[in-house]
Amino acid sequence: MTELTEELKMIKESKIFYPNPEKVKKSVAGSIEKFNELLKLSWDNPEKFWNDVARELWWLHPWEKTFEGALPNFRYFIGGITNPAYNMLDRHLEKGANNKLALIWEGENYETKFYTYRMLWAEVNRFANVLKSFGLKKGDRVAIYLPNLAETVIAVLACYRTGIIFNTVFSGFSEQALRDRLIHYEPQVLITADGGYRRGKEIPLKPKADQAIEGINSIQKVVVVKRTNTPVKMVPGRDYWWDELMQKAPIDCPPEPIEANEPGLVFYTSGTTGKPKGVVHSGVAFTVNNYIYAKYHLDLHPEDILWCTADIGWLTMHIWGIVGALANGITTIFYEGAIDYPKPDRFYQIIHKYRVNKLFTAPTAVRMLMRYGERYMEPYDLSCLDVICTVGEPLNPEAWYWMYENLGKEKIYINNTWGQTETAGTPLAGAAWITPMKPGSCGIQFLGAKLEVVDEEGNPVPPETPGNLIMTRPIPMLVRTLWKEHDLYLKSYFRQVPGAYFTNDGAVKDKDGHFWVTGRIDDVINVAGHRLSTMEMESAIIEVEGVAEVAVVGAPDEIKGLVPIAFVTLRQGYEVTQESEEKIRKIAVEKIGKIAEPAKIYFTPVMPKTASGKIMRRLLKELVTKGEVKGDVTSLEDVTTLEKIKEIITER
Repeated sequence: MTELTEELKMIKESKIFYPNPEKVKKSVAGSIEKFNELLKLSWDNPEKFWNDVARELWWLHPWEKTFEGALPNFRYFIGGITNPAYNMLDRHLEKGANNKLALIWEGENYETKFYTYRMLWAEVNRFANVLKSFGLKKGDRVAIYLPNLAETVIAVLACYRTGIIFNTVFSGFSEQALRDRLIHYEPQVLITADGGYRRGKEIPLKPKADQAIEGINSIQKVVVVKRTNTPVKMVPGRDYWWDELMQKAPIDCPPEPIEANEPGLVFYTSGTTGKPKGVVHSGVAFTVNNYIYAKYHLDLHPEDILWCTADIGWLTMHIWGIVGALANGITTIFYEGAIDYPKPDRFYQIIHKYRVNKLFTAPTAVRMLMRYGERYMEPYDLSCLDVICTVGEPLNPEAWYWMYENLGKEKIYINNTWGQTETAGTPLAGAAWITPMKPGSCGIQFLGAKLEVVDEEGNPVPPETPGNLIMTRPIPMLVRTLWKEHDLYLKSYFRQVPGAYFTNDGAVKDKDGHFWVTGRIDDVINVAGHRLSTMEMESAIIEVEGVAEVAVVGAPDEIKGLVPIAFVTLRQGYEVTQESEEKIRKIAVEKIGKIAEPAKIYFTPVMPKTASGKIMRRLLKELVTKGEVKGDVTSLEDVTTLEKIKEIITER
């Protein structure tokens, strides 16, 4: 690992913030001692811990054994039969929560919808019967290509209720990115909308979906939600309006019995090969694990109002906004648009309006709000805020202090967490109002988890030493396989360190047991909390006429954390023009989405290569981040290429 001089200095000098004693007493843990006992039990006797956690939920048939196997092949709650939707809805109704508010939806144009637990239960049952009317059954597949709508939550919960495996796709993805995922996933039903709203503009979704599914024979039915009421093409016998189907659907739909290890959801995440990988999670284990994690991460109480600002296309929203919130019986907010539209005060407006006390957001959003300054928050009463959690990319101390001092007036708990699509939650985090806070830290090894920082050979490194982050014990919600690619699953995560899940993230563990994740060590970058493959971006750009070679690296950005930077070499006979740059930007957006548009494009006649012809991207990354190369260049075929590229960067 490269020595992280600045990061190590920050880690060693980091200040510790201890929780407010009065808040500790009112926490779900009750006391620091009680939580530490629970934490120790979860590490020393994980089978008893998970057995006790699972018993807090409803089961149709008890499990025969709490845990068996080891990484990479493991199972939890073997033989246990339950249903995720039952635990998120019916379980609360049985306790008398019929009229308790479950879901608040607000559109970018200020439209609102409110659902009690009974109302949400009824809508979920109806749509579950809609899916069954298409002939779908447990184990069949549905893809959801929707923005943050109330119908999106209903569709997800209906899939849980019926045992239908689902996948949600970010509505900002292009037709090609959607198509690639659908071809691999092979769903029988696609759920989309006529359109959506983003920054005051109407975003067409049905036309994009029509183009994406052309020739995909697996898709037999398309359900369309009316959001913008813009006329769209409806194919008879294939396309159906959501509201018309719901009017005819009966309200009674018993939950499907599901074994604890059966697949429930598939989420696509970028990988180093450039092709998106379908991460498979158990629906039941996902629910059990995130029920207990959200409870302590956010210190959830029955009266809480949670706003998760993520898009439904990212697993973050499922972890906290749906499963974590509803399994704990609280109220969750779904907001459709940009949090700074139509003005930068929209974020504060929503917190003020609904008295949000638990907030889950991304460091990118925090840095964006910082850029606008404090004047936009002044008209609003934000004293309701109690806990703010973040995830998605490293949280810089400056953003931490801004949240703590300006947003929370030093009366909030900040829980910066670490997790991945593959971990399905955050095994590095703090327990709100229990774990001491360190600005920028990802907290401690959490309940039942076991992680280590190791060297290239897999040996643990001393505290405050950079290394590779690995997980040596599975938690219930950890990835079980990759969709249709089990060999790739083994190769991607378990070949580097035998018997351990290799995260591909670099990290440092300090002397107090806090972890500091420093970033990706593979060819995947986090742009505003969204994992993007540099290989996928390169594959798109190389299609531009005249492009001979391309290398994409991530560079630090004050708002987004990282942004893609493209180095492009043109073929002989092609000149660098404004048009060529526009074509590169355009194809990245068309193939992947706006999030993949390069922040800068450097046209260079040479690339730093090894003798075998491999482009040394880490050297390009050093040039754009530090302005010079201090790393090992012994493998470089021609050292003079670095000076040539440095000149191009300086001139640009």
